[in-house]
Amino acid sequence: MNKSIDVNEMGLCQMLRAIEEGDCTTEAIIHACFDRIEARESEVGAWQKKRTRDEYLAYYRADKAFFDASLLKGLPLGVKDIIDTEEMPTEMGSSIHAGRQPVEDATCVALIRAAGGIVLGKTVTTEFAYFKPGKTKNPADLERTPGGSSSGSAAAIADNMVPMALGSQTAASVIRPAAYCGAIGYVGSRGEFSLRGGQPLAQSLDSLGLFARNVEDIQLLRAILLRQPASIKASESIAPKCVLVCRGELVGETSPAMESATQKAVDKLKAQGVKVVELDAANRIKDMVNHHINIMAWEVCRNLVIESFQPNQLSDPLATLMEQGLTMDRSSYVASLEAVQACRDWLWRYVPKADAILAPAAPDIAPLGHAATGAPHMSRPWQAMGLPVINVPGMKDENGIPLGLQLIGKVREDDDLLSHASWFKELLN
Repeated sequence: MNKSIDVNEMGLCQMLRAIEEGDCTTEAIIHACFDRIEARESEVGAWQKKRTRDEYLAYYRADKAFFDASLLKGLPLGVKDIIDTEEMPTEMGSSIHAGRQPVEDATCVALIRAAGGIVLGKTVTTEFAYFKPGKTKNPADLERTPGGSSSGSAAAIADNMVPMALGSQTAASVIRPAAYCGAIGYVGSRGEFSLRGGQPLAQSLDSLGLFARNVEDIQLLRAILLRQPASIKASESIAPKCVLVCRGELVGETSPAMESATQKAVDKLKAQGVKVVELDAANRIKDMVNHHINIMAWEVCRNLVIESFQPNQLSDPLATLMEQGLTMDRSSYVASLEAVQACRDWLWRYVPKADAILAPAAPDIAPLGHAATGAPHMSRPWQAMGLPVINVPGMKDENGIPLGLQLIGKVREDDDLLSHASWFKELLN
């Protein structure tokens, strides 16, 4: 097949199956990705650093036998620019680290490269994966924010520039941009993946994130990162028997459009015979938002010590967060950690037979403008509790702008969550 292959219709596993079946070639897909980047990057701005088409093809052809025999066949990967790459700078969205060149790949990058993926480039991040935006715009509507902090990775996936990308999440940095842009975004149970080689922000909250077009692509990447047997065969979708619904009002402000999208999803679940139980938690889930903020503030100012020595190069939001952490009493930090653990234990006793929690992935569609990245409160409780989460696209507002819904699973039951998410995505679409 020639280079005009329509990547808009294919996810990572679909591409790999097409290559194995002789329906297309790796080079055809590489060309399609670069065609898309060249057509859209000047508007979307997803990339901080990237290879040229000729550089990428030369890299692939120099070790073609390895790539052709590999699982990932030399297909392109986007890497958030807080994750170290040996061949490209990692600058963390800050002038403090301009030109910083790591001496080795982060573990997650090394594992995907060993499986035959090629780093196409570094995707734009907000400053130190916090709030100050980069240049990226939302491919669904260029007048809107793509969300943050994994802005470039979400946009690159949603705009069909690459079939796989890495991000990170400390508050809502994967789920929110995935929701705003209309991509699959997944964060594993806390500690599920190695964080070696990634910029730490808050060690009790930091997680690696994965972006792709289909849930089966996430399952493949997850297996690679866990060094488990990996397959490109079509994965099984399993309907949940019981879903616990957390309405947006239990977490924070949400729009009527998001409330409507949640209700439509609930109606679809009920129509398929899924038992739906409404979470009635008074202020318990909402309290997790503030506990998350406390934990993050305490830990950020103790991770970014070197950067704090250059305060004139820090954004006001980051400086404010660090000041909050420095003025906190340690007993407040410990109390928040304990409250989070207690809430996690309570949550799954509430409906022990629930297979997943359904909740809004963001307060609304992506806000207009590029001076901020949107509110993160819809992800803070689940991230504080270290639960596995996936944004499932499919819902849109009346103008066709994505409205993301997230499924939240039990700790260490990520595989079950992804099987349910695959089924849920088909239901929404």
